Amino acid sequence: METKYIFVTGGVVSSLGKGIISSSLACLLKARGYRVTIQKFDPYINIDPGTLNPYEHGECYVTVDGHEADLDLGHYERFTNIRTTRANNVTTGRIYQNVIDKERRGDYLGKTVQIVPHITDEIKRNVMLLGKTGNFDFVITEIGGTVGDIESRPFLEAVRQLRWELEDNCLCIHLTYVPYIRAAKELKTKPTQHSVNQLQQVGIQPDILVLRTEHQIPASTLKKIAQFCNVSPDAVVQSVDAPSIYKVPLMMHAQGLDQAVLRKMELPINGEPDLTSWQRFLDLMDSAEQKVTIGLVGKYVELQDAYKSINEALFQAATYCSRKLDLRYIHSEKLNSGNVDELLSGLDGVIIAPGFGQRGIEGKFIALEWCRTHDLPTFGICLGMQCMVIEFARNVLGLADANSTEMDPNTAHNVIDLMEDQKSIHNMGGTMRLGAYDCHLKEGSRVAQAYGATEISERHRHRFEFNNDYRERFEKAGMKCVGENPDTKLVEVVELPDHRWFIGTQYHPEYSSTVLSPSPLFLDFMKASIQYQETKK
Repeated sequence: METKYIFVTGGVVSSLGKGIISSSLACLLKARGYRVTIQKFDPYINIDPGTLNPYEHGECYVTVDGHEADLDLGHYERFTNIRTTRANNVTTGRIYQNVIDKERRGDYLGKTVQIVPHITDEIKRNVMLLGKTGNFDFVITEIGGTVGDIESRPFLEAVRQLRWELEDNCLCIHLTYVPYIRAAKELKTKPTQHSVNQLQQVGIQPDILVLRTEHQIPASTLKKIAQFCNVSPDAVVQSVDAPSIYKVPLMMHAQGLDQAVLRKMELPINGEPDLTSWQRFLDLMDSAEQKVTIGLVGKYVELQDAYKSINEALFQAATYCSRKLDLRYIHSEKLNSGNVDELLSGLDGVIIAPGFGQRGIEGKFIALEWCRTHDLPTFGICLGMQCMVIEFARNVLGLADANSTEMDPNTAHNVIDLMEDQKSIHNMGGTMRLGAYDCHLKEGSRVAQAYGATEISERHRHRFEFNNDYRERFEKAGMKCVGENPDTKLVEVVELPDHRWFIGTQYHPEYSSTVLSPSPLFLDFMKASIQYQETKK
């Protein structure tokens, strides 16, 4: 069949959950046997989120091909089990950069370069790219921002043009908000009407409305919204707050979202989507009664989305272990030798979070020494792994001033250092080792047992590496280098075999953890934490 294109736009307010709705629809269409992918168009002028502060944008997600992407791509992968690439996330910055590069090369033959048609044509080219090269039945495109934002106008104009060009192979889903006014005890439809009206003013008539709400919307109100927004009543879907984002696909199916899409696309509705595995995960989630308590030590713990992929990987692992996740956030800047026992003693396991920079780093060292000496299951990720190495060097190898050259360029013991080929690079967007790399795991190591394999591939986002000049000293003292890149021999994984579970990975296993394929390493960490919990009873 010809590729079908679905555009998801948002109105009234931001953060309504366009990414979750897009992911849920993709999940349902995949469960019906269709080949589906999702892409995110972000209206900011940054080339990618790689240089954005987590306070500004939350987590920076990394695709297998090394693209730094919006965190919604993590949702796309977790809900669909597909692997996203650079083509799945495009920003205004990249669109303009492409157009300006073409203008400099003379591709436009001296014509005046304008928003329309040159910027909009570049947007359309990127929309269509996945459909032309990926052999998909459906390409779902989420347009970031809110209808009415000045930044979103070129994207909406491109969508308007594609609606005509693609004819019956295109539809628009508009996600909007129906607020409940507590004082009046009423749901208000006017914001939705205004939002749809704004969309119509730029030439787009939505085919399906998804209404975000905290309360059930009466049938009479749904009918009113359909009438005033020029949408058929069977294409108005409500999305009530859910106890878990993973329940949204089933809720959207119950509301008829996937059926409405198939009807609009004139495709057959054959039976029900096969959600057996998804339902099994939800059953485990709902039936779990006992808690497992995990501490996450980091400097962005006050931000809901800064460690999104880690949070979800932990939740998935806990669910498959029939446990409810009790995740405790511990601010590394506020952690010290005086309060470490109080903050960590009640935990079943600890994650030492990734990150960049000096702030909060000493708190991570204190946490790691406590975890190591108290034999608490501990998982260090990226900078967390590097902190494991530094703490061990200081307190076991006796190298009191050991450090990373990221924190102290003049350290006498640079146990963590820059790769040689990175030392001359100054462009922030190009300094890191990004994307999936192969890793060979040592036979018989705990990490190899967790994966059930010795050859794996995981995603990276970092510049600094374990300094192999110190490898022999670490190995003799008990910290084993059990994972390495087969080409560069760079150390990827360290572990303490004489501890319950003390493993650090230079890579980010959380990026590849999904609902249907949870990370083997997170699962093993969770099992170790539960076993430790049992010993305390």
